[in-house]
Amino acid sequence: EAQVVESGGGSVQPGGSLRLSCTFSGFRFDESDIGWYRQTPGSTCDLVSYISSASTSFYHHSVKGRFTISLDQTKNTVYLQMNNLGPEDAAVYHCAVKSRTPPPWSERLPPHGESCLIGHLERWGQGTLVTVSS
Repeated sequence: EAQVVESGGGSVQPGGSLRLSCTFSGFRFDESDIGWYRQTPGSTCDLVSYISSASTSFYHHSVKGRFTISLDQTKNTVYLQMNNLGPEDAAVYHCAVKSRTPPPWSERLPPHGESCLIGHLERWGQGTLVTVSS
């Protein structure tokens, strides 16, 4: 069964760093893109970044220059290195998988229960919490 599992969340002070991991299994990465959404309570899930098997990537303008997404195919893991974190980055971060075929990534997903409606995404992780406070 295809699945993704996130880890690496935690609590940091403003200006600190964290590295999130998304370990995937049960599907061919060369047919998929893997990305990260984040959600604050009761709000939408917003696309932060994604990467393809060809190592092309996307970043939301709010994280460009601070976050870096990378892939280690030997470990079936996608990383999100987050530097210079601010209170606006505090959220639950979800790993998501999308087929490389259209439609494109949605930049915003509507809230549903404690998470979001994932639409055409193929896999959605439980999330890892990032807290930023002094």
